[in-house]
Amino acid sequence: MGGPSQEEVLRRTCRSEGLSVNEREALLKPYLPRSQSSSPERRRQQQEAATNIGTKIKPVRTFLKSQLYIFIYTVIHTLFSIYIRLRRLYHATSDRILSVLYHHHRTPELIRRDIKRLSRLPEHLSVILTLKNNGDGAPVADTALERLMDEAAEIAAWCACARIPTLSIYEQSGVLKGHMPRLHRVVSQRFHAYFGKRRPQLELRAPHVNPFLNGDMFEENNSPQPGFSSNDSEHLSLLLISSEDGRESIVDLTKTLTEMAQRDKISPADISLDLIDLELTENVMPEPELLIIFGPYVELQGYPPWQVRLTEIFHVKDCGSVGYQVFLQALHRFAKAQMRFGR
Repeated sequence: MGGPSQEEVLRRTCRSEGLSVNEREALLKPYLPRSQSSSPERRRQQQEAATNIGTKIKPVRTFLKSQLYIFIYTVIHTLFSIYIRLRRLYHATSDRILSVLYHHHRTPELIRRDIKRLSRLPEHLSVILTLKNNGDGAPVADTALERLMDEAAEIAAWCACARIPTLSIYEQSGVLKGHMPRLHRVVSQRFHAYFGKRRPQLELRAPHVNPFLNGDMFEENNSPQPGFSSNDSEHLSLLLISSEDGRESIVDLTKTLTEMAQRDKISPADISLDLIDLELTENVMPEPELLIIFGPYVELQGYPPWQVRLTEIFHVKDCGSVGYQVFLQALHRFAKAQMRFGR
C-alpha cells in the first residue's frame, strides 16, 4: 500500500496547525494553473487592440463587397440595355419595311388585297387609344384631341375597307363621347378620302347615348341616304366606350339586380351568368373578337373586364403609335389563332 497522498497530508496539516487563509492560499498557489484573467487595464488594452484590428479589416471587406455588387449591377444593366436597344432597332426597322411594302395609299382595293388570303376576319374589332395630353390635370389640348380623332378616323377607314362591320374604340377618359358630332364629321371626311362619293354608312354610338347615323340622330328608319352605299357589308358601326363602361357598369348592374331581388321583382334563382351577359351586352357592347393595343406593352387601362374574357389581344412591342402595319399584323394573327374556349 502506498503512503498517504499529498492532499491528505495537506488536510491533516491544516487541521493540526490551524493555518490562516492567506497561508493556505500561498501554500496552494504553486499548484494552481495560471490565471486566464488579467487586470482591468490589461483587458481594456486587449479590447482596444481587437477593435482596432476589426476596424482596419472591416472597411476593406465592405469596400470590396460594394465594388463587386456595383460591377455585377453594371454588367447586368449594360447587357439589358443592349438587348432593349437591339429589340427597338429590330422592331423599328421591321415596322418601317412593312409600312413601305404594305402602304395602303388610302385605297380600299389595296387594303382588301392585303387581307385577301386571310381565312377569317373579326366581326367585332376593338382598339385602345390613349389621349396624349401634356399636363397632369390640365384641360385637354385641342391638338391632342385632334390627334386622337384622326387616329380613330384612320382605324375606322381601315375597318370599313376590310369590311369589318363593328369597331369599338376605348379611350379611358371618355373625351370622345363629348365630341360625337365632331368625331362623326372627321370620320365621314376620312371615308370620303378613301371611298369618294359612294362611301359606307357610318353609325356612331355610345352606351346610354342616342346613336348618329350619317350625321343625323338614328331613328327607326334605316334606309340608306343619297350618296351612301346600300351594301350591308360596307356599313360600319362605331362604338365609343370608356372606363365608366367597365367595372362601374358591373357595379351598377349588381345594385340593380339586388334591389329588384329585395323587392321581389326577380327571383334570386333567375340571376345567372347568361342574364348578366345579356344585360352587359345590351347596355355596354358585345364581346369583341380581337383587341388591338397600340402601345409597347399590354395595358388595358380599365377596359370593360366582362367583354374581354375570350378576346384575342394583340400588341407590338416598342410600338407607341397607330400604324397600318400593326392593324394588318393583328388581322393576320387573328386569322391564325385557335379559339379553344377553355378546352
